[in-house]
Amino acid sequence: MSTASTTLASTAATRSSSSSASTSITTRQAADATSHVPCSWIWNRGPWILPDNFVFGQSGAGNNWAKGHYTEGAELIDSVLDVVRKEAENCDCLQGFQVCHSLGGGTGSGMGTLLISKIREEYPDRMMLTFSVFPSPKVSDTVVEPYNATLSVHQLVENADECMVLDNEALYDICFRTLKLATPTFGDLNHLISATMSGVTCCLRFPGQLNSDLRKLAVNLIPFPRLHFFMVGFAPLTSRGSQQYRALTVPELTQQMWDAKNMMCAADPRHGRYLTASAMFRGKMSTKEVDEQMINVQNKNSSYFVEWIPNNVKSSVCDIPPKGLKMASTFIGNSTSIQEMFRRVSEQFTAMFRRKAFLHWYTGEGMDEMEFTEAESNMNDLVAEYQQYQDATADEEEYEEEEEEVAA
Repeated sequence: MSTASTTLASTAATRSSSSSASTSITTRQAADATSHVPCSWIWNRGPWILPDNFVFGQSGAGNNWAKGHYTEGAELIDSVLDVVRKEAENCDCLQGFQVCHSLGGGTGSGMGTLLISKIREEYPDRMMLTFSVFPSPKVSDTVVEPYNATLSVHQLVENADECMVLDNEALYDICFRTLKLATPTFGDLNHLISATMSGVTCCLRFPGQLNSDLRKLAVNLIPFPRLHFFMVGFAPLTSRGSQQYRALTVPELTQQMWDAKNMMCAADPRHGRYLTASAMFRGKMSTKEVDEQMINVQNKNSSYFVEWIPNNVKSSVCDIPPKGLKMASTFIGNSTSIQEMFRRVSEQFTAMFRRKAFLHWYTGEGMDEMEFTEAESNMNDLVAEYQQYQDATADEEEYEEEEEEVAA
């Protein structure tokens, strides 16, 4: 029986953090049972995409989350769900859904989270993984980004199982500093994201010595249900069309994938602690060497891992490397330092919401101020939870258990 993963990806997710397009790609096993056939569906509020297999509207959401979620996006959602159902029914064994969208604009954030909630209702036992492009810390494309992002996170906390956090500025930094590209294009940025996405799903598509899938990832990476926002990275980092001049060794791949400069979002893992992490290697290599390297990383950097979750790095090995490489690795980390990004967006949200700035655009689409208050509160709670587990120690946990026993 074939295993399939459905991807809802954003064609413009890295074009700007206010992009408003989304794409869906399903892989299903071909008749010869040896290869997978990609099937895609794409939806957009704007009239930029015309082929028959795309779903599109005649007007954009105007960077307004409420338009994408409640009014114009809601008018289009049934057409999108019909295509989702058709592709899902073609899968023998649906593993789950992958959604790529931006959180700064109107369609990717508003309609994207609406679609996620609808899919969750219809397929409650399938995995929901997102690649979410958050607003960048220094470069703002839209003044209402903090509103759109906060309202989206409020939805993602409840309806997504795993969220891979990305932002354009971190991707640009990788292109400038690591790849030495003078003028990176959105194609270069998307190349980095696609390499990571491929690494996450490679064990679904290819044979390996130590397999993983979307559900195994969730089980190993999420110690608490709300804390499912991950930092991602890839090694070796290469620009489009370039060939590696030499194959990297497993220790070199390990060093690169854990490097803070490799992370594709604006949060520094050195400012927090890892609750859990996953390292997915591709290529011909020894699982023993992989395990040794993971133990080595944890031993040398023990202060950056919480001590109350032992053996908190999951590793997997897929035999088939990416095209043009002999070895590669994909990194996914559940780090408390991700709160830096949430805190930054929350502060920007509060500064505007305190003065009710731009609020009439949202209430005019039928939203209530209470929704903003709830979203802000949820974001602040998320930051507090990450901080709580960053500060927690094994001794404190034991002490709390003893207190509970005495009280009983």
